[in-house]
Amino acid sequence: MAKKTVATLQTSSKRLTKAMKMVRSPKSGAYTFTEAVMAPEEVNGWLAKQK
Repeated sequence: MAKKTVATLQTSSKRLTKAMKMVRSPKSGAYTFTEAVMAPEEVNGWLAKQK
């Protein structure tokens, strides 16, 4: 089961969230991490996307 980590970053004017998830490579079967910084409202949609 993949784990997810969400850390909140706060800048002077905008509130941003850094989200990380594990994605399994179809070729080798190894797991890699993908990271993105986005608005907190977009995190659940990003985590729900496949690949």
